Amino acid sequence: MIAKTPPMGWNSWDCYGAAVTEDIVKANADFMAANLKQYGWEYVVVDIQWYEPTAESHFYHNFTELCMDEYSRLLPAVNRFPSSADGKGFAPLADYVHSLGLKFGIHIMRGIPRQAVHQNTAVKGSTVTARQIAAQSSICDWNTDMYGVDCTKDGGQAYYDSLFELYASWGVDFVKVDDICRGYPVAEVEAIAKAIRHCGRDIVLSLSPGPARLDMAEHMKQHANMWRITDDFWDRWDLLYNMFERAEKWCIHSGITSDHGHWPDADMLPIGPINQVYGKDNRTKFTKDEQRTMLTLWCIMRSPLIIGGDMTGFDDFTMSLLNNSELIEVLQHSHSAHPLFRKKTETAETCAWISTYENGDFCVALFNLGESEANVTAVLPFGDAYDCFDIWSRQKTVSVNKEIGTVLPPHGCAMYRLSRQ
Repeated sequence: MIAKTPPMGWNSWDCYGAAVTEDIVKANADFMAANLKQYGWEYVVVDIQWYEPTAESHFYHNFTELCMDEYSRLLPAVNRFPSSADGKGFAPLADYVHSLGLKFGIHIMRGIPRQAVHQNTAVKGSTVTARQIAAQSSICDWNTDMYGVDCTKDGGQAYYDSLFELYASWGVDFVKVDDICRGYPVAEVEAIAKAIRHCGRDIVLSLSPGPARLDMAEHMKQHANMWRITDDFWDRWDLLYNMFERAEKWCIHSGITSDHGHWPDADMLPIGPINQVYGKDNRTKFTKDEQRTMLTLWCIMRSPLIIGGDMTGFDDFTMSLLNNSELIEVLQHSHSAHPLFRKKTETAETCAWISTYENGDFCVALFNLGESEANVTAVLPFGDAYDCFDIWSRQKTVSVNKEIGTVLPPHGCAMYRLSRQ
């Protein structure tokens, strides 16, 4: 089954934008294999514009020349990914990641390169050309690389089939498709999903950017493994605060079907060193309490966990967010997450969530969303006595019966596993 639990991994965007290189990817893969693989972290994903030789930051060079083959398919820039030389593509880098016991992923933009359309190059498996299948009025409003594909035309499906045939030959395990989730062109989503099913390899399909359309939730659950419920998420409290409302709307759509998992995606975790292309240490601006709150919400709602910072610069605290096996068990082995309450007064704002473990235990998360210390107490929807384990301190606490509560700092949280006595 593809993505039976929410995918866990690393993506290069937060720390290197479009400018990541092969040596950086390998260094982060090495770190994950040595320090995080045992906790379930496994995907190493190269984000946008790996085919752009001059990429240098989070910003794009408009209408620049891209690396492309004769079939309108983009290829890794050899100056940034040397092992891709001589037509090898990402196969050598994927082999390296696989040799560490990890999985390899890439980012792509929806559509066909404008460069291919202007040069009118061929489409593999078809007699048509790029110009004949391009939807030239369907463009991304923040990147100039691509036109959309008109999947009603002969050759539209063949183009996407040829892409994923290539990615499967490279050994790709995860594809993040961008400029597709928010506008949600149904025909292209279905063409991509069909191409993955027929490529001969299990590949996780991730759709970006958000916010995703709630009215398309059932369609996403049929065709994708994860989809973004927000635009790019960065280290700002207002964005984290707003995620609670998004999580409440989307949490009921986390789960599995007969052959794949489907997970609303709250986006990458901007922790540790981010924005590394700007020549200084740009560590996350989230406080420690805010980082724990982020991980707690992501795990109880069962969002994919994709690390955004450069892992080679992680400190002990950052590692404590990622190697907490009790926290990860909530992500991987619970269900039916939902809020118990959210209360706002003139002086405080608090909320609580609950989910159920596969063995019948309960997970309760308490949050202080306000700007001053607050006592957060949740009345439990059951009456038995329960043993209580504090997931963040990783210690057993006093037993609980009708309610559970604690005093929390601003933007702080607590998370407990309750086991029937």
